[in-house]
Amino acid sequence: MLKNILKIAYRNIWKNKAFSIINIIGLSMGLSAAFVIGAMIYYDLTFDKFHPDGERIYRVTSHTKTPENDSYFRGVPVPLGDEIKKSTAVERASIFFLQYFNNITVGETQKTVRNPQDIVLADENYFDVFTYDWVAGSPKNSLKNPNEVVLTELRAATYFPGKSPQDVLGKLLIYNDSINVKITGVVGNFNERSDFTFQEFISRKTAMNSAMQDNVYNDWWGSVNSATQLFVKLPKQGNTENLRSRLTALAKEHEDEEMAARGHLRRFHLQSLGDLHMNTDYGAFDSTKHQANPNTLIGLSIIALFLLLLGCINFINLNTAQATTRAKEIGIRKTLGSSRKQLIYQFLGETFMLTLAAGMVSILFSSWLFEVFSEFMPQGIGPGLFRNPLLILGTFLLLAVITVLSGFYPALVLSNFRPVSVLRNRFFKGGQKSSLRKYLTVFQFVIAQVFIIATLVVGKQMNYMLEADMGFKTKATAFVRTPFHEDSQEKKERFASAVAGIPQIQNMSLSGSPPASQGYAGRTVTYFADDKEVHTQLQLLNGDENYLSLYGIDLLAGRLPLNDSISEYVINTSAMKIFGFENPEDIIGERVKAGDKNIPIVGVMEDFNQSSLKSKIEPLAFVGGSQNGTVHFTLHGKDAQGWSRTIDKIEEAWKTIYPDEIFEVTFMDDLVKRFYEQERRTSILLKWATGLAILIRCLGLLGLVIHTTERRTKEIGIRKVLGATLSQLQLLLCKEFLILVGIAFAIAAPIAWWGMNNWLQDFAYKTDLSWWIFLLSGFAMLLISSVVVSIRTIVAANRDPVKRLRTE
Repeated sequence: MLKNILKIAYRNIWKNKAFSIINIIGLSMGLSAAFVIGAMIYYDLTFDKFHPDGERIYRVTSHTKTPENDSYFRGVPVPLGDEIKKSTAVERASIFFLQYFNNITVGETQKTVRNPQDIVLADENYFDVFTYDWVAGSPKNSLKNPNEVVLTELRAATYFPGKSPQDVLGKLLIYNDSINVKITGVVGNFNERSDFTFQEFISRKTAMNSAMQDNVYNDWWGSVNSATQLFVKLPKQGNTENLRSRLTALAKEHEDEEMAARGHLRRFHLQSLGDLHMNTDYGAFDSTKHQANPNTLIGLSIIALFLLLLGCINFINLNTAQATTRAKEIGIRKTLGSSRKQLIYQFLGETFMLTLAAGMVSILFSSWLFEVFSEFMPQGIGPGLFRNPLLILGTFLLLAVITVLSGFYPALVLSNFRPVSVLRNRFFKGGQKSSLRKYLTVFQFVIAQVFIIATLVVGKQMNYMLEADMGFKTKATAFVRTPFHEDSQEKKERFASAVAGIPQIQNMSLSGSPPASQGYAGRTVTYFADDKEVHTQLQLLNGDENYLSLYGIDLLAGRLPLNDSISEYVINTSAMKIFGFENPEDIIGERVKAGDKNIPIVGVMEDFNQSSLKSKIEPLAFVGGSQNGTVHFTLHGKDAQGWSRTIDKIEEAWKTIYPDEIFEVTFMDDLVKRFYEQERRTSILLKWATGLAILIRCLGLLGLVIHTTERRTKEIGIRKVLGATLSQLQLLLCKEFLILVGIAFAIAAPIAWWGMNNWLQDFAYKTDLSWWIFLLSGFAMLLISSVVVSIRTIVAANRDPVKRLRTE
């Protein structure tokens, strides 16, 4: 029976080539998008799922609540780690510190590795919380003594190429030319996806009697550093409530009473291991690596679902539209004894063959899509993921679901024909099946219309953000950070002077961070007025006398700080308004309290955006100081080649002063663009999704138009004989479809407005949802549909009417 079903299915598919090709291409596009998006989602959802007892491992994080906002930190105070180890609510607790070293020297060969990454200072409990495969050495006494290090197999091979892990034990490594450490173990690298990318584990006690001691053994509860990580493993019968209660008690016990009275509260929370890769509030250990965004994954899932639905609807529409052409076949089959069940199996077999063909085509198409999106995807995402048995099984299940979803209803419709009605050419009453096709067609148009509107809105917001005035100069402005571990102020000043001496440099400043960056430094201040106290967090920005003029930030009143030895503030207008002033001149000479200091306000500057336009402008104070290590400069002219030569000269000056360090220059234009990397990816992805949605919809529309013109062959011939013009015939055939486009637009416009309005709420500064976006998208959909319909209707209308009238 199966052989017979497949043979007849193949013949019917081959007989209706045009409709079969349309179905295969439409489904393959939807499937390829689903494969690519599914791979992206699977990749992100499978991070750190392999740890033994992973469901019992949590990271402790900090949450600070102020009257103005909430702040989330992945770091904790150092004493919390030592205190929580005493609690019965945990089985094991490990505190470790992300650490950066300038260089590492291999004692045996004197080979030097500069700027090594993925190094931590860990306590003796680390390998009790996280399970590694030990290739050499033992976890029994690891990291308990000073000056010990455990390497991963990959890092050991980097330092000691050609040596076995056993031969590496006992070898010496020298960190920053001063810290001698002995290798006591080698562990295997994680073979599965993980955010724990650490390669070297130095014992925490190594920090004693070194410059790292102040950070690693800091006993101040008020200090929080994102490099300080605390992980706990709960007992097998334990629960999180006991640990949460203990963390809350410790937070209250060690809170600053004065700050708490002002509404500044800090609490500690538990973050599950599975949440590490998905929660952007806290971030992973390395901010340069890919991290998932749950909202993005949900959006991708919806896009994949809709693209699949478009392909399935095409199949349903075209197969129910073909019902009349297969009516006699069905009538004869039933007359010869075929049951309805057998007919349903027959049509589902045809659907499965089409779906399987679409699946094979989609594999080729999805491989191409992986290449197209390779710039936006982590290295681990690619066609290789589909070797995973789970994804292979998921693919076949998806094909089975699509087969049922696409083929079951057409099979019911076709198998329901009564032989007597078929012989009398009466298949079904009225336009029931036609009405369903119209509903499904409108649904497809709605999806395509929403995608078009979303693409236009995201593109408009992207353009708005990139072209918006940030409040400071970005054109021809750049900066170079001197090595952070280099303490010599004399070297920094020499480099700054060398840059200033280059003729093509228009302005130069030796200062702190640029006006907009991901970094943040600030302090809480209090302004005392006659009848009130105003508490606020001030972001601090350090710079010399050239800083504001270099970035084109206007000083509205007062003067700049005199020097870096006197504490003086130049505040922005946002801070001025928070303190209750409207006129910049009125606040000059007022003082704010910061700790035990009363700091005078000597100037007011214009507001500017300290980060992306997603965030509001925060209260900020500019303070004097050239002790920082960032050299800012502006370039003359608009000649990019001239700029390149100037950068080469700056690099020559760099190599003279910092010969062993990596030179890196950052242009402010590029820095601002990085703020919107996620939005740029969203924009490109939406463009592709919109293109696919329109293409699938057009294929389905073309199939329906072919069916309509074939069904109305005699009518077209009679009208032409009676004098109907080409334009009249085209209007007659196009009218039905264009009405459906109009109905879809009326439905899609409010849906798109609601969705995009919610999306824009994530931005503190945003573009408007202009009326022309909706008008343009509606016109675009109307134009595309008209072109597709007209291509076929013109051909149909131009045929010889005599031949049409001879058609059965």
